[in-house]
Amino acid sequence: MAFSTTAYPTKHHFLHSNLATILFFVVLFTIPALFLLRHPTTTTSCSSAADHHPPWSGDLRAADFSWNHLNFTLPPPPNLKLKIAVFSRKWPVATAPGGMERHAFTLHSALAKRGHEVHVFTSPSRDQPFPSSSSSSSSPNVALAVHSHAGEAFKFRFPKAWDLFQHENHRSPFHVVHSESVALPHWKARNVSNLVVTWHGIAYESLQSSIYQALAQRPNDPGPSGLNRSLHGLIDEMRFFHSYAHHVAISDSCGEILRDVYQIPRRRVHVIVNGVDEDSFGPDVQMGREFRSTIGVPPNASLVLGVAGRLVKDKGHPILYDAFSEFMASHRDVYLIVAGSGPWEQRYRELGPRVVVLGSMGPLELRAFYNAIDVFVNPTLRPQGLDLTLMEAMMSGKPVMASRFPSIKGTVVVDDEFGFMFSPNVESLVEALEVVAGEGAERLAERGVACRKYAASMFTATKMALAYERLFLCVKNQTFCIYP
Repeated sequence: MAFSTTAYPTKHHFLHSNLATILFFVVLFTIPALFLLRHPTTTTSCSSAADHHPPWSGDLRAADFSWNHLNFTLPPPPNLKLKIAVFSRKWPVATAPGGMERHAFTLHSALAKRGHEVHVFTSPSRDQPFPSSSSSSSSPNVALAVHSHAGEAFKFRFPKAWDLFQHENHRSPFHVVHSESVALPHWKARNVSNLVVTWHGIAYESLQSSIYQALAQRPNDPGPSGLNRSLHGLIDEMRFFHSYAHHVAISDSCGEILRDVYQIPRRRVHVIVNGVDEDSFGPDVQMGREFRSTIGVPPNASLVLGVAGRLVKDKGHPILYDAFSEFMASHRDVYLIVAGSGPWEQRYRELGPRVVVLGSMGPLELRAFYNAIDVFVNPTLRPQGLDLTLMEAMMSGKPVMASRFPSIKGTVVVDDEFGFMFSPNVESLVEALEVVAGEGAERLAERGVACRKYAASMFTATKMALAYERLFLCVKNQTFCIYP
């Protein structure tokens, strides 16, 4: 494969282009491998990843591991309450927002509850398509204001959001500015010294996604496209990322890539893993039984698998569809519960009554869904970011099956006790399903207990909010950069 745009390249040009391409892909796949060598992820004890992290002290800006491992329980002094500006393209108003919006809402709602003054600059919702003044949270004790600019619903217009920010910043300056990915663009970011940006996916990982999706294509699918464009986008991104003062990676492997490939100085890269609301997800055996009965899963089912999220190609649904079709042919009493909507929804319905398609679900329904399954499956073809569904399932006390990507293996499924990993192809997933089927409900429940313990120590909204709070305080006052 060559990324040349020359109409009639010479032999020398082909050689040069192919060598460059080979070198690029060596780098592309070597960094994740080196990450796994430097950070071994299989341990002998289900609790070792959370409990046996070596004691650490020093300048937090030098930490190359997730801040979720550290203990930030002490509240900040009353005179150091922060005023925080947040740029987010959308603010969740529906029951099924995207992962980035859920992260922004969960994080900044928690910070507001801790007494910080949070101002969100975002696009209007369908319920509020016109200009609005700051709208406070429904709770009078939560200092969170949402500033939505004028325009079409959910269409983010940065210049308008920036004008709203400038007005509020002139009234009373912000201590720290937080951008969800590129909501605050790089050409403006270079002049904001107190800026923290959270990357929910980077071009390096996106290019990997394109490759995995191409490998997973069926014979009649259209060929891969956009790889050349993705490569140029990656190079541009590697250049403009340096415009941001502080970078938060949501997985350990992403932090490694930002330091080693993007060449961002180590002290400007921080790993803070996303968290989920610990009050919304937890074990409830009775709820699970009742939900199974409601949706028609018989009590004698030997294995109930679950998958949740957008039912689209890049989330791996072609792989799961083919793998479960093969698996259910030799296992008569296995079931798959599908929570979500998208193009693959109807395809799943065609598999018959042992595949229960539920559509989009609200938080309470999702809690029941997780408690109704034995194992959660995430067949994603996207190495970028981390799906919150994995954390929600583990918080609910369920083991997981997931694609063997550095982001997942290095941050979530860090112990064999937590579940099962497979290469993102049908054959490997079928093999993993056979292993799961042979374990039995009692063994899977033991794995679920280990998952719950680890998730409660790492993936809670409280853990995430405390880590961000300490980073924001560090940006305002370097005294807070020293741990403990």
